[in-house]
Amino acid sequence: MKLLFQKSLKTIALAGLVVLGVAATAFAQNPRIETNQLDALSAKASQTVDVNIDERLIGLAAKFLGKDDEEKKVKEIVAGLKGIYVKSFEFEKEGEYSATDLESIRSQLRNTAWSKIVNINSKKDGSVEVYLMSNATQISGLAVLASDLKEITVVNIIGNVDLEKLSALEGQFGIPELGIESKPKRKN
Repeated sequence: MKLLFQKSLKTIALAGLVVLGVAATAFAQNPRIETNQLDALSAKASQTVDVNIDERLIGLAAKFLGKDDEEKKVKEIVAGLKGIYVKSFEFEKEGEYSATDLESIRSQLRNTAWSKIVNINSKKDGSVEVYLMSNATQISGLAVLASDLKEITVVNIIGNVDLEKLSALEGQFGIPELGIESKPKRKN
């Protein structure tokens, strides 16, 4: 009886560890980037943008889109998305934020589920980092971290992300122009 009790306890403990491991893995692969750590920058910023469009709001907005070609295109783009989140801070003077302020974002993107696909650094123009979360067949998340001497922008798009279609969203929903092109532009 005692031996059976010990085996049962070991089995329960092992099962508990497996459940915790699965939960930790699932949490670690969440495409949603937590940006609340940046909220303290609002007090220093001359302008802030905070866009939070979850799956429910995307679906609601899509219902109101009409049947003209442009609105159909936007409806098709957002159909597979589960969220669009943008946080941006603009400052009057240089040095009102530091690299450590961005570390909380970068640390989340160092997760093995994320792959950095673009890294642009310029002392004059700032930096842009683009990350994708994907499995073998589809992209499930996109994160962009753009910064210069007076501005920080974090964009996080969750869901079935089609980069070709997504390029049409640049400049809308608070998403900055990222230079994503579906086809190379022809020279005349």
